[in-house]
Amino acid sequence: MSDTTAQKPLHWYDAITINIYYFALTLRSQTLTPLIVPLLVQQFVGDETKGTSYGNLRLVSLMVALLVQAVAGMLSDHNTSRWGRRRPFILASTILEIIAFLGVGWIAGSLDGMAGYQALFAVIVFSMIASNLGHGAAQGLIPDLVPPSQRGRYSGIKAFFELPLPLIVVAFTISRMVTVGNLWGAILAMIAVFVVTTALTMMVRETPLKQPAKPMDWTGILRLVAMTGLFTVVILLVGAGVRWLLPHLLALKGSLSLVLIGVVGVAGMLLAVVLGVIASVQISLGKEANKRPSFTWWVVNRLAFLVGANNLAGFVLYFIQERFPELQGNAAAQPASLLMMVVGVAILVISIPSGWLTDKFGAKKLLLVSGLLATLGTIVVVLSRSIPVMYVGGIMIGLATGMFFSSNWALGTSIVPKEEAGRWLGISNLAGAGAGAVGAYIGGPIGDGSGYVLLMSLYGFLFLFSTLALIKIKPESES
Repeated sequence: MSDTTAQKPLHWYDAITINIYYFALTLRSQTLTPLIVPLLVQQFVGDETKGTSYGNLRLVSLMVALLVQAVAGMLSDHNTSRWGRRRPFILASTILEIIAFLGVGWIAGSLDGMAGYQALFAVIVFSMIASNLGHGAAQGLIPDLVPPSQRGRYSGIKAFFELPLPLIVVAFTISRMVTVGNLWGAILAMIAVFVVTTALTMMVRETPLKQPAKPMDWTGILRLVAMTGLFTVVILLVGAGVRWLLPHLLALKGSLSLVLIGVVGVAGMLLAVVLGVIASVQISLGKEANKRPSFTWWVVNRLAFLVGANNLAGFVLYFIQERFPELQGNAAAQPASLLMMVVGVAILVISIPSGWLTDKFGAKKLLLVSGLLATLGTIVVVLSRSIPVMYVGGIMIGLATGMFFSSNWALGTSIVPKEEAGRWLGISNLAGAGAGAVGAYIGGPIGDGSGYVLLMSLYGFLFLFSTLALIKIKPESES
């Protein structure tokens, strides 16, 4: 019999120490993705190609993140350090991430033009490597330490730290620094959060692993490389098709042009989501994937929803600049962040209750409601003629997202094998990283050519599609 980590009795503070690191990870992404990086890209390359340039950066950095997170999860499953399986990766991740943050600050103040863009590109890729070393390992903490009967509640608390809290903090502090050009203040705030949350995570009571449940399969890393390469190729090919069609469709002019571009954009994103996930999971897991087909469709559900959620945040600054022409440059950072804050407050209200509701009523029911509510919220945002109405749509999206993060993660932890939770949940980053890559690489040129109002509408269709994937998820038949 192999010696795996034993579950220790849980105390109230374990819910904090097990999940607090996600606060730092999301604060990082909500500072860099919708605020600092889009503004710097716009500063370096100009308005004409900002969406395409941003999409290229997102594709490469997120595919690197996909590989690193999956490998880190796999390696942490087999880590026999006396510090525990997951915490050494988290500590190393924070140290490297601080170096990356300092690099972003130097580039912003010292470079311009394509030299600045290329340097930013390199540092953001390095930052993705750093953050996903810790992220991939941290995802194993709930399956390691929390019994199945409590995973809905712990996933709800995870969602609380992962979404509303950092969104609110960014809106009230970091966004204001960015708005007035205080980039170094924002960077130092991120560093401080990482130091504090990592220190608290080091208090997690992991039992050191004496012997892994299974021997380390080093060929698995090669499969993860192949998985990442294949998923990248799928996105590149679909993106190339969309980019080739776009000029021809733009030449048609009028409403027909917008409708056809919308159809092509949605079809391209859906093709990348479904084909990319099915092929990638088969490569990374082989025959194991056939034993748990619900895992594949869980990732499809997660990816489709996150394409909408992540890219609404990623392109919201450009959307606001287009919808409200009086708000340009840094002036759009504050309303963009306030929208994210409204989303965060809604998530704050729903995240912990939805964890309890997940345990009581089942994850799939909440996922159905979340997909439909997010679709409706996107319609409100897109059709809004004023900032307050846009915030109403943001509330709806926030409620949907809070429900989704709690129920989807609880469902995922019930599907994956516990002894290899880090490996399987690392592969699920096909959704986390893939969302930004699919939405930004395919969507960026659409935003440049046809506007960000249309692009936001396409993300609403992805929310709707996420509900259809639920039909194929039947974990109870695979246990």
